[in-house]
Amino acid sequence: MKKTDPKSDAPATQSRVSDATLRAFIGYNMKRAFNVVQSDLSLALKPMDLRMLTYTALVLIVDNPGLRQSQLAAAMDIERPNLVVIIDELEGRELIVRERVPTDRRAYALKVTLAGRRLYDKAVAAVTAHEAALLQGIPEDTRETVFATLKRIEQNQKRS
Repeated sequence: MKKTDPKSDAPATQSRVSDATLRAFIGYNMKRAFNVVQSDLSLALKPMDLRMLTYTALVLIVDNPGLRQSQLAAAMDIERPNLVVIIDELEGRELIVRERVPTDRRAYALKVTLAGRRLYDKAVAAVTAHEAALLQGIPEDTRETVFATLKRIEQNQKRS
């Protein structure tokens, strides 16, 4: 019979599971906070029949007219085959159009339609309200520090 750690012999009578060890890690806390943000964001986007990925793609296309599919995949950090499903959905809803790039017949430029622009405006307003509600009571200087820290983490990852 295998011996167990004496600390693990105590029955789990607590009604709540302790994650104290995990809470010491920034990544774990970031993931927990992201779960809250993602859940609330899903609710904010649902009335517009958007998901986080379709919203992200729509915003990037509106903000970067003529963006190529390969550029969008890189910006969203997703594989190009996975992007096709998102593009097909947006195009099927007549929110965007794909136009051949005259200088490269293999490439498509992505452009927003009027309906896409209207949905973009509505969705950005909903996401702005969602963030304002979640960040209520967090001072602006703290928010700036969080942004700077997250950006630094990204930069550190790119260096390694």
